[in-house]
Amino acid sequence: MYDLVVIGGGPAGMLGAATAGANGLKVLLIEKNERPGKKLSITGNGRCNVTNSGGIDDFQRNTVSNGRFLYGALAKFDNQRLIDLLNLLGVKVKVEQSGRVFPVSDRAGDVVEALQKHLRSNNVEIKFGAQVTAVTVRDNRVSGVLLSDNSTWEARKVLLATGGLSYRQTGSTGDGYAIAKKLGHTIIEPRAALVPLVTSEKWVKSLQGVRLEKVKIQALTETPGLEQTGELLFTHFGISGPAVLNLSSFLGYRTGYPVKVKIDLFPSLSKEQLVERLRLCFRQNTGKLLKNSLGELLPRRMIPVALSIAETSPDKQFDQVSREELLHLTQTLKNIMLHIKGTRPLNESIITGGGVSTAEINPSTLESKLVKGLYFAGEIIDVDALTGGYNLQIAFATGYLSGTSAASSP
Repeated sequence: MYDLVVIGGGPAGMLGAATAGANGLKVLLIEKNERPGKKLSITGNGRCNVTNSGGIDDFQRNTVSNGRFLYGALAKFDNQRLIDLLNLLGVKVKVEQSGRVFPVSDRAGDVVEALQKHLRSNNVEIKFGAQVTAVTVRDNRVSGVLLSDNSTWEARKVLLATGGLSYRQTGSTGDGYAIAKKLGHTIIEPRAALVPLVTSEKWVKSLQGVRLEKVKIQALTETPGLEQTGELLFTHFGISGPAVLNLSSFLGYRTGYPVKVKIDLFPSLSKEQLVERLRLCFRQNTGKLLKNSLGELLPRRMIPVALSIAETSPDKQFDQVSREELLHLTQTLKNIMLHIKGTRPLNESIITGGGVSTAEINPSTLESKLVKGLYFAGEIIDVDALTGGYNLQIAFATGYLSGTSAASSP
């Protein structure tokens, strides 16, 4: 008989299990892969953006769905507590642009190894290559888990930390949703979050690989404020990059698709300032054709596309450009329109939105309101945030809170 069985060996499950073990519980962690932290090991392009240096208000602002629900978990285990724990486990961290926190080594594997060390030092038993198909219940209280080989493991409490549906190759196949649903929980439809967007425009493909920095992308919907400023990357299917990924989470949560978006290539300049900037650029390239005069403002491959959208001949010289054409080009550079017809598949999203309804989980303990002794942590819960380390901090914070709650409840 175990005090706690944790299902899922991601960041939430590993920290939840280790925390419960540190508090004296007999803990079994069940992971269907042959090693833990498989998805964690590839986050941040293998560098692992473990958290963000911002305060709790910053985390609330950058949480897309159910931010208030997370307040207790983030207050109990904030970014500094996570950093202190990683330091204790031998992982030094550094703060980069926009408060993103990474291991000094730039190796996600170091974080995974540290968490494994944390599990071992707190006597957590681990069973790899095993898949849980159900949580057993007796008298409306958890009694154990059932595995795919029909074996059963008795437990007083169970923590579901099975993740979502993105990066299925790492084992995130939505198993926890089915388990929770069998127990009566409502599953908010899983959706792609932090996912590239697919456009209708054919010219986008010609810019595949072109990266634009500090642009503003705004959704033209009845819902105000759906905009992001940052990096945008053109792809063979549409657009990606941090600003686009962040916007996708808001769109998926609030409006859906199709949707029209507007890109301002120069959000820091007013139209009048951009006109003067263009004039200066042309004066510095006297005698050159337009297509050869905008290299200081736009990536080379972007120039013919922008001129085409502005319906301005690339073979004109500056002194042949009328005032109306100059104003129209300025207007174009600050208002490039794209029709977004949808997203890339959910499996290609960085995280999964949706999941177990927060209305059925106690935010102070992360225990189910429906089944005694059942806890939730991480991506399986209907919470998601923007890029920048916020989602991993949520996973760690909910893992820690569920582990301490399991240890403190009868």
